[in-house]
Amino acid sequence: MRKVFGWVLLFLMSTIVSFGQKAKPVFEVVPLGVYGGIDERNLSAYLVAPIGTKEYVCLDAGTVHSGIEKAIEKGTFSVPSSTVLRQYIKGYCISHAHLDHVSGLIINSPADSTKTVYAIAPAMKMMQNHYFNDQTWANFGDEGLGKPLKKYHFETLSFAKTIPISNTSMTVQAFPLSHVNPYESTAFLIKKDNNAILYLGDTGPDAVEKTTNLADLWKAIAPLIKKQELKGILIEVSFPNEQPDAFLFGHLTPKHLMKEMQVLAALTGNEALQKCKIIITHLKPPAAAIQKIKQQLAAPNDLGLTFVFPEQGVRMEL
Repeated sequence: MRKVFGWVLLFLMSTIVSFGQKAKPVFEVVPLGVYGGIDERNLSAYLVAPIGTKEYVCLDAGTVHSGIEKAIEKGTFSVPSSTVLRQYIKGYCISHAHLDHVSGLIINSPADSTKTVYAIAPAMKMMQNHYFNDQTWANFGDEGLGKPLKKYHFETLSFAKTIPISNTSMTVQAFPLSHVNPYESTAFLIKKDNNAILYLGDTGPDAVEKTTNLADLWKAIAPLIKKQELKGILIEVSFPNEQPDAFLFGHLTPKHLMKEMQVLAALTGNEALQKCKIIITHLKPPAAAIQKIKQQLAAPNDLGLTFVFPEQGVRMEL
């Protein structure tokens, strides 16, 4: 009897401890750039790696060198910027080929090392035809116009397929987004074993874009949120609520973000969604507009969500 009682007590104690423990973070995120314009030193780019490794994938690449230098200044990295660029960054996932998402990739390509650039077909074709074409810029890729220098391997992503990210322990799956319909942008689901991060490139709300891209994305990731496997969602909010729908240009406002979060919460439940960090990206200057966005998102909401505003060069854990 005492033996049985002892086992029961041990089980109860271990259960209490497990409920009291917070889930350990799996990923580290280093923002190299957090804004959607106009400061070319701080445009969309986020390094993501499993904690304890230097296997980073760069999600968009609007700013690279200036962001690395800021991360060194903040104490996030203690090695030369060339080491981060050439050794730590293992590849790039480009959501779409607008300059505020690719200019850092282009400008830093002569100093970079051999690695893979991942993008869906429209973005890849735009980069090959208009940037890496031996006219606008040398073709550092392994296909396309001019004389390919074969520094970068251009890997075209399909929406239905998950593939490994070279020289890392992570995988990537692409999902379609609408950025002024019919122009396509991309969301990237980055996974390490059973844990994931979701990064969205530029996107307008479904209601304005007249698509179901976000609704379809929420259906795909809802099971991960319910199982607490999705550690964070990086999603853009470019304008304050005062921006008219006719002038969103394929972007979100706080009110449109909350409408999309309502759709997602209906699939996951509020409590599960509250455990997934929502990180706000692509805020557009001027400073007054950015402050207004932050104030509007800081207001209480029915879902009980809180939002994280990343700082350039400052490491986060998810």
